[in-house]
Amino acid sequence: MRSAWILLLVALPFGVTPLSNCSAPAISQGQAAANPQSSPAVTSPRPVGVQAQWNHPVMTLRSTPTLQVVVNPMLRRGSKIHDQTFAALKSMQAGYVRYVPWLPYPRLAVAELKPPTATSTSWNFRLIDPMMEDFMAATAGNSVIVNFSTIPQWMFKTPDPVPYPADPYQVDWSYEKGTHLRDPSMKELGDYYARLVSWYTRGGFTDEHGVFRKSPYHYKIPYWEVLNEVDAEHSMTPQQYTRRYDAIAGAILKVDPKMKFVGLALALPRDPQWFEYFLNHAHHRPGIPLDFISYHFYAGATPSQTIDDWQYTFFDQADGFLNRVKFIQAIRARLSPETKTDTDELGVILPNDNRTGETAEQIRNRIPQKYWNLDGALYAYLYIGLAKEGVDVIGESQLVGYPTQFPSVSMIDWNTGEPNARYWVLKLLKENFSPGDAMVETSGSGRAIAAQAFQTRGGKKLLIINKRDRDIQVKLTSDAAGAQVETVDPSTGEGSWSTTSLQGTSLTLRPFAVSVVIEK
Repeated sequence: MRSAWILLLVALPFGVTPLSNCSAPAISQGQAAANPQSSPAVTSPRPVGVQAQWNHPVMTLRSTPTLQVVVNPMLRRGSKIHDQTFAALKSMQAGYVRYVPWLPYPRLAVAELKPPTATSTSWNFRLIDPMMEDFMAATAGNSVIVNFSTIPQWMFKTPDPVPYPADPYQVDWSYEKGTHLRDPSMKELGDYYARLVSWYTRGGFTDEHGVFRKSPYHYKIPYWEVLNEVDAEHSMTPQQYTRRYDAIAGAILKVDPKMKFVGLALALPRDPQWFEYFLNHAHHRPGIPLDFISYHFYAGATPSQTIDDWQYTFFDQADGFLNRVKFIQAIRARLSPETKTDTDELGVILPNDNRTGETAEQIRNRIPQKYWNLDGALYAYLYIGLAKEGVDVIGESQLVGYPTQFPSVSMIDWNTGEPNARYWVLKLLKENFSPGDAMVETSGSGRAIAAQAFQTRGGKKLLIINKRDRDIQVKLTSDAAGAQVETVDPSTGEGSWSTTSLQGTSLTLRPFAVSVVIEK
């Protein structure tokens, strides 16, 4: 997730400089928010033909759709949406779910907030454990990726100690300071993370003074992601991060030799040197695995733009990102082909998303209801594009956001706890497609729609996405007559997808609809 720094997201291939008049290749959290209003739906005058060549498989699907859960006060026990949120997470039954306690809430993310003294330590999991317990319960039986992304601030050299709020639920964007660790050997850093893992997987750990601190946990955590958005947080270089990755991974392996690791978690994957350096095994300690790399993408807009513009801006930026993914995958294949890829934060951040003092009406004006369908359609579009590039994990961001905490990225209504269209699109994809399916040759995609056919264990299925804020008529082949159609669109609101039977071969896609046509 983006922190409080100004973020320019250029959705273009490496080395390309954006023109100043391009369609908003930027996310700004310091500008005035727009007041978007959606335009009335207009029907496309000419049907778009979509055809699947079922006898022409192109590739085997290897991608898993999933989501990330970012720690914030809405996840605490007693929150008005706590129960509904974790019920929605459990219902998703997703694999590779990412869990991230992170920097704006130091007391919810850092287990040792003060450096050890000659006589004592500050280890304290009282506020951290309940959310971890609820997350692990909701994802039981599925794989998870855990990322305690915030290094204790006292491990960095700073002119003065860095304070943090006494209130654990008060946001603090200023906790991370400094670039150089006080312990250049990084043993202190590695030991901290080894103790975290031991607390949750081995029933406790021995602290700096030889005292065993017992925990009730013996969780199976298959993946540990090492830090987050390291190209921004603490302003790391590829060389610094690689050394810190090795120190953390090496220490954790002593606790759990079977642990697998996710590296990089880049905010802006635009500098190829990150991949060239990190994926080169010669730059790592012997025995340090490179199981996964990860990186993020958020579309954005300028404050003056509305949903009339977003329907073009977001997908244009997505195309730029997909071009970059192609290049990253080529670097990975050359240097470390066994390493998998996780795009574990995908979404949209609207301008001034973390502003304070907004009324409910102002938020509704800034984030119109149809936006959730647009963002869901964008995720489905990225799912097709990333699947074609062989990306292994495709993660939607994030389960819960709310005013002051990236509300435009939420998959849950922060007032009611009901899942929105972004959640239902992810669940629709997960329920219909899975690794091992065959992606077959499909024609008909263009500026207004995207389509991809899959030969699945459940039969022939066609995923179709309306990228525009208007009705679009789609003409299918005769094989589709009588097919079942599952759709998330504005008419489904905060409910699950609708299910209808296709009459004939013509399908009407409502604005920003995501439909799965299941042939008999």
